[in-house]
Amino acid sequence: MIIHPIPPLFDRNSEILILGSFPSVKSREECFFYGHPQNRFWKVVARVLNEETPVTIQEKTDMMLRHHIAVWDVIHSCEIEGSADSTIRNVEANDLSIILSDAPIKRIYVNGRKAEAMYKKYTEKQTGIKAIVLPSTSPANAAWNEDRLFEEWKQIIIK
Repeated sequence: MIIHPIPPLFDRNSEILILGSFPSVKSREECFFYGHPQNRFWKVVARVLNEETPVTIQEKTDMMLRHHIAVWDVIHSCEIEGSADSTIRNVEANDLSIILSDAPIKRIYVNGRKAEAMYKKYTEKQTGIKAIVLPSTSPANAAWNEDRLFEEWKQIIIK
């Protein structure tokens, strides 16, 4: 059983919550979200926000908070082989009330189909908020290039 090592990224101004499934091996090593260099999350989100791609954890944190975006994962603990979402089993969900009780979240997005399935199964009833699924930024989602991801991810911008 592996316990999620990364605290949620949010503040009291966060209006959007982006949820992944569970951190990759590389993200767990770095103790920060989307740490694998091949994951396109930071490139795509920076492009959507019209920002330079952040490199350091501090730059990533600052960019997300500046744009009122929170980041966490659906799963608190699970059994997983390496980083493969397809091997996730024995799931315990994160308690999203940690974020939802302190931040005026208007929309929840999930990064990929596994995050969507886990959110619907374990979390949606508690939050009462339907999540909007976005295509995964994982390198395993090779069918989606960065331009296609950008086109879909543009919807996270609050108008």
